[in-house]
Amino acid sequence: MIRWSEIDTVLLDMDGTLLDLHFDNHFWRDHLPRRYAEKHGLTLDAARKQLTTKFQTEEGTLNWYSTAYWSRTLELDIPALKQEVAHLIQVRPEVRPFLLRISELGKRVLLVTNAHHESLQIKMAITRIDQALHQIHSTHDIGLAKEQPGFWEKFARQETFEPARTLLVDDNLDVLRNARRHGIRHLLAIHQPDSKAPPKDCADFTPLRRFGEITPE
Repeated sequence: MIRWSEIDTVLLDMDGTLLDLHFDNHFWRDHLPRRYAEKHGLTLDAARKQLTTKFQTEEGTLNWYSTAYWSRTLELDIPALKQEVAHLIQVRPEVRPFLLRISELGKRVLLVTNAHHESLQIKMAITRIDQALHQIHSTHDIGLAKEQPGFWEKFARQETFEPARTLLVDDNLDVLRNARRHGIRHLLAIHQPDSKAPPKDCADFTPLRRFGEITPE
């Protein structure tokens, strides 16, 4: 699937790629609506409808991914609420051996995530996967989400990498499409980002079902 002799840089997403997306889906679809309903005296269905409307207005922007923005907007402490269900944060199977092996081969391994720093802090404290990464980039430092036009041009001013010799693994098809427009050659789409949900349609991108498929021998 991957010719590692053709790869120098590996760019990895976090939620749904290195980490199971079940935590995030459960938090935003179930846990947060319950806490929001309690705060406002709403039924769970009414809370979900109100939140869905608010979320849709920001989808695909940095605000969509910002815990600080949603804490202000919803008047709830989002990081504290995430800690209530933090036991659900899990590294996907075969991720740790994969990270170790490609580092041994001399590849530069970077996390490039839309996650806000508050979310990063929670997840790194639990998973410690930062110890296997050369660098962590949050798009909140860059000013654009990965799927937004111009992101990769701005990212390239912070990191030196050759798009034709770079692998990107992500579960967001819009991110992969944007990367392809920038010339990133090697692109893989996570087949089942949420272990508790059905696999997703990866469109015209090569699906990655498990990291063992691409871990070099």
